[in-house]
Amino acid sequence: AAPQGPPVYVDLAYLPGSWSACTVDEEFFRRIRSLCYVVSGDDHLKEGVLRPLLDALLAGKHQWGVDIQVTLIPTFDSLVMHEWYQETHERQQELGITVLGSNSTVAMQDETFPACKVEF
Repeated sequence: AAPQGPPVYVDLAYLPGSWSACTVDEEFFRRIRSLCYVVSGDDHLKEGVLRPLLDALLAGKHQWGVDIQVTLIPTFDSLVMHEWYQETHERQQELGITVLGSNSTVAMQDETFPACKVEF
């Protein structure tokens, strides 16, 4: 177990992908408080650990005790993410969590890809 200490506040935090995502639990979100969390890693391994990670965000954010708006930025489309969003939308609103979904596309040289802009 990690030693107790004050939470760390950051503007942007990337959440681990693949099996490292298993290390992100309620305690992580209680201690690492970010304005934006980026969930990346569009692979079959991420699907298996995505729901517990998203539920941990809700549980950890509940313990903050302060009203800070949080933005969750998924970088891939996922059935698990869609189901979680629908099932917990009311709870997300209560906790001040916004999930970005973007249909925007950026074209650079010979490729195009989905993107969103985050400003601080």
